[in-house]
Amino acid sequence: MLLCATASKAKCCDPAEGLETWNELKRLLRNLGLENEQRQEGIVLRSKVDCLRVCERGPILVVWPEGIWYANVTSNKIETILRSHIINNQPVEQWIYKTTPFQIGPLQSA
Repeated sequence: MLLCATASKAKCCDPAEGLETWNELKRLLRNLGLENEQRQEGIVLRSKVDCLRVCERGPILVVWPEGIWYANVTSNKIETILRSHIINNQPVEQWIYKTTPFQIGPLQSA
């Protein structure tokens, strides 16, 4: 998971709101056991990023490898996203900004 949470230029969201969302994400990942390396489905990793180059509707949360981008992810939306998308494998359709699935293709030779 990548969260554009503390943008230095504050174009996509208020930095205080981004930081609050980041702190809630960390708390919930821990409390829901999603950071547990022994978790059968695997550990959920998170990274706070400065900018995802969207510059609107932030905080923006990207869930890989599905490539689902959520917009306006405030601290009160994080739990719903984690429980629905991450735990129950049901993305929260009404909050999806865009989808860019990660694909591995053949290597191109020069």
